[in-house]
Amino acid sequence: MSPAIIEIDNILVSSEIFTEHFACDYPKCKGCCCIIGDSGAPLEESECGELKSNFEKYKSYMSEQGLLSVKSQGLWVTDSDGDLVTPLIDGKECAFTYFDENDNCMCAIEKSWFDGESKFKKPISCWLYPIRVSKLSNGMTALNLHQWHICIDAYVKGKKEGIPAFQFLKEPLTFLFGEEFFLKLEEVYKELN
Repeated sequence: MSPAIIEIDNILVSSEIFTEHFACDYPKCKGCCCIIGDSGAPLEESECGELKSNFEKYKSYMSEQGLLSVKSQGLWVTDSDGDLVTPLIDGKECAFTYFDENDNCMCAIEKSWFDGESKFKKPISCWLYPIRVSKLSNGMTALNLHQWHICIDAYVKGKKEGIPAFQFLKEPLTFLFGEEFFLKLEEVYKELN
């Protein structure tokens, strides 16, 4: 059965963000979403400016290979679908990653933000995952849940802990769409349950 679509403030929301449970299980996945895939992280056009203006603040956290990838490809690239994305290191991990002493994949951009050095936390597509934002041809925005096998542990943990996907992503949803929108999501959730 296909998920229902709910319109909230001219935004089409898949019911899966309410019915599916999700909570990153980092000790199990070790950040593999930053490594596996055929393209870098999707970027909004405005984020390209953020990558550029904050580069000096986060580049010290990047790996040598990441810095070389940025030097040869630029801070962002256009993928085969014509979308702006982060560059990759040898077609694998995002150029803005580094690995800690336990071989966990970490984000240099986010590390710089956590340390209070950068004003840019990370691309919204990373922060909001597994929700994907799409701009439709009619001018509307759609929020859909992306289900990727590498996140199976996050779906299991979310279900075990009773965390609906939209609640796990409260911070980025509020950042992107505002507190009032998130309150409306909570109202829909209550109606569905």
